[in-house]
Amino acid sequence: MWSMGTLLLTLLPIAVILCMLIIWRKPADISGIAGWAVVCVIAFLGFQTSLEVILRSSVAGLIKSFPVSLIVATSLLQMAYMEKTGALKRVIIFMKTIASENRAVQIMMINIGFGTLMVAVGATPVSLLPPILIAMGYSTYVAIALPAIGYDSLCTYALLGAPIVVFVDIANKFLGVGNEITLSQAGRVFFMFLPIVSTLIGFCMLWIVGKWKAIREGWLPCVITGMTVAAVSFFTNRVDNLVALTGVLCGIGVIAVMALYLKVSGKSVIDRSRLTPDELKYEKEYPLWRALMPWILLIVVILALNVPQGMFKFLYYEKLLPINGLTADGSPIATRALWNAYTWIFVSMILSMPFIRPTSAQIKDTLRVWKKRAPRPVFSAAIFFSIGEIMNMSGWDMASGKQAVASMVQVLAGVSADLFKDAYGAVVSFIGLFGGFITGSEASTIAMFAKYSLTTGKNLNMGLTGMIIITAGLAFGGGLASVVSPAKLQNAAASIDKLGEENKVIRTAFVFSVLLTTITSVFVMLFLKTGVL
Repeated sequence: MWSMGTLLLTLLPIAVILCMLIIWRKPADISGIAGWAVVCVIAFLGFQTSLEVILRSSVAGLIKSFPVSLIVATSLLQMAYMEKTGALKRVIIFMKTIASENRAVQIMMINIGFGTLMVAVGATPVSLLPPILIAMGYSTYVAIALPAIGYDSLCTYALLGAPIVVFVDIANKFLGVGNEITLSQAGRVFFMFLPIVSTLIGFCMLWIVGKWKAIREGWLPCVITGMTVAAVSFFTNRVDNLVALTGVLCGIGVIAVMALYLKVSGKSVIDRSRLTPDELKYEKEYPLWRALMPWILLIVVILALNVPQGMFKFLYYEKLLPINGLTADGSPIATRALWNAYTWIFVSMILSMPFIRPTSAQIKDTLRVWKKRAPRPVFSAAIFFSIGEIMNMSGWDMASGKQAVASMVQVLAGVSADLFKDAYGAVVSFIGLFGGFITGSEASTIAMFAKYSLTTGKNLNMGLTGMIIITAGLAFGGGLASVVSPAKLQNAAASIDKLGEENKVIRTAFVFSVLLTTITSVFVMLFLKTGVL
């Protein structure tokens, strides 16, 4: 049995972060620093963790965050580049013309289709879409809320599948050599949540825009969108090299199916009559293909690196480009720098320069804006990986190469197993929701809590299938927290210079996040009983 004092010490860093965010309303990066400081002190004093282990775990966590933090850095650079070169303005003009005769289709196509596609290759919908939605006539409230909830339907496959890749890496380290799982094994479980979650998120977006009236008018496009996501992801999650492309292919699929729906129903896909004379002039001066070139090149490269199985296996499984000698337990950190999207976001931006032809002044403005916007979001994405690594390695003795005392994660897992027993599956998604609220990222939630979830599953004798199911539930809860994440909503509000307006969104968003997490929990319990592998 675990002592109450040990449990309270374990929970204290999480409580501090929560208080910083909710009570003192501090941003995610400041809250993360406070949480890191507290977890370091508790690991040292309460779990007999040496300063060397704490330091190594902190640095290792920062490096393990690269699939998220460096994508945040490069995507913000790309967005600043497109903004300052006028490419983003041209994209916004084009988006204004899409599906203007059917708001429901427009919402599905832009927020789930385009939003999912963009976040899958490293762009950030909460930065990209609010200005577009404002230009299309949506209210400030809607422009902040829709991007935050829209891409939640495939949040696990954001950033070239970074969350599921992080999970598989953590799971394989936990399971040990000879017991590893593949991306497709995990994907077949994670996929099971997509059909219902994607469809319900569509209905939530319709409610935000027009409540029951919007739902009555738009239920069919919403259901078709959910079915499209389900059909595409069913196939992608059965092949290792396609798992990371789930978001890309689902986004493309939704856009194509919604365009076909408009054609079949006799509506226009593109309506340029809504453009102003200035926009029509800019449209002629700046070809759309040129404005889209950074994304076109990125998507082409991502597909070229992942669709051929030989190329994918070489870059993902063989060319790990590991960093050695940093972790407390001596394990290498696989960077996969030649596979991860952050490398190719930067490369695609460079390759697009002959087409976009930026001036030196535009490049300087790009770097100036990037240096202003990037550091804090990048650090926010990284610091929670360090906190999670310290929690995982607390109590580790480097001299003997084993745990001197139970780690914080082991304490949490033991208490959870004793407290919830077979009902743990009903609460794990809410733990993920809590983690996503704190960290602002599903991948960061997985980094902090996946080992805890796996350990709890092992303690409850759930077997490999059950352990993956409950961690998938944890991950989806973390993804659903995006709509109530202060970092996400502030990002959306800042992109349209409406900081403070995000507070109006949280009340409605909180209800949706709890409702969707409850439904996810029901499916976790159902899958635990039936098994899906």
